[in-house]
Amino acid sequence: MIKLIFVFLVLIAGMLAPVQAGVNFILSQYVKSFFMAALVSFIVGTIGLFLFCIITGVNFPSLENISSSPWWIWFGGLCGAFLVTVTIAAVPKLGATTMFALFLAGQMLASLLLDHFGLLNYPIHPLNIWRVVGVILLFLGVFLIKKY
Repeated sequence: MIKLIFVFLVLIAGMLAPVQAGVNFILSQYVKSFFMAALVSFIVGTIGLFLFCIITGVNFPSLENISSSPWWIWFGGLCGAFLVTVTIAAVPKLGATTMFALFLAGQMLASLLLDHFGLLNYPIHPLNIWRVVGVILLFLGVFLIKKY
């Protein structure tokens, strides 16, 4: 049952991604910059998450826990900033369907490697022909979406 809840939540999150890109693109027209729109989006998101943590009683980490973390752990925030900024810039050039088809194809390529090697603490799921065929079909889908 819990797994089904996460499937539903991830589906909703996926549906919100093109909405977020579109809203942020419109925001970029008002603030006259893709980067400023991404910054505003992150500020609003940060405030929302901060309030959520306070309301739900999430414990904040100690400075010792933060300072003892590996240096590369902060890369996730940069990934998010890059992701949001690129989607804002790409929406008017590619449209939602092509942009997110490419986005999904890129996610699948990275996911194959992360799963196969168990990188970043992902459970190991060895590469096999069916996973490769699935990703090739996604790339074929990207091609068809872009072409037609």
